[in-house]
Amino acid sequence: MDAAQEPALLHTVADGVATVVISHPAKRNAMTAPMWRALPDLLAGLAADPTVRVLVLTGAGPTFCAGADISSLGGDEDLRALSVTAEEAVAAFPKPTLAAIRGFCVGGGSQLAAACDLRFAEEGASFGVTPAKLGIVYSASSTRRLTTLVGPAVAKYLLFSAELIDTEHALRAGFLNELLPAGQLDKRVADFARILASRSQLTQAAAKEFADGRTDRDAHWAEQAAGSGDAAEGVAAFLERRTPSFTWTAQG
Repeated sequence: MDAAQEPALLHTVADGVATVVISHPAKRNAMTAPMWRALPDLLAGLAADPTVRVLVLTGAGPTFCAGADISSLGGDEDLRALSVTAEEAVAAFPKPTLAAIRGFCVGGGSQLAAACDLRFAEEGASFGVTPAKLGIVYSASSTRRLTTLVGPAVAKYLLFSAELIDTEHALRAGFLNELLPAGQLDKRVADFARILASRSQLTQAAAKEFADGRTDRDAHWAEQAAGSGDAAEGVAAFLERRTPSFTWTAQG
């Protein structure tokens, strides 16, 4: 197999944006067992990089991710455990995450997309949650995440039927944040990632925790805000009609 066709997770970091690319062109970017295992460590390294302010997850070529490459599993490997561990690593990434989706976003691909904070897609993409086709029990954590995102009725529709839905349906259901015309996804994602990278990491980190349901850290974030200087800088920049230079970064 040509090196460019080998299953791999590729990544780059530029201007505060880390981009992780799911690359397995021969199987519509299906995740192999080694790819599932590699993703948490890759994300941990990017999370520890102080230059990374935003993570974009996407697929190589015309497809996001068509699920799991079942043929790559060893006899004693648990597909559900591998995918859930990777999904939880995406969800736990401490900075804003955005899935840039085109083509198929199915099975394990939909798990990874749902674990991101935001999802932008190009017209023509397809979405599906397909364990019912394989007799697999979708994990409780994955089911809760999907249900929180799209509501019980749509989650049950997807899980019970394993049918694919189109971008318009996914947008109405709340799975997608934005739907872009063909050819405009990359530019919109790049522009929006730059916006995210320019904003206060303090605001984003606290908002991510609160939006994800954590309720025991108000005092922590009040202390962080009091010592950060971000609010003073934001107000000064607003009054002086300039771009703010926020300095707070997560510790440890």
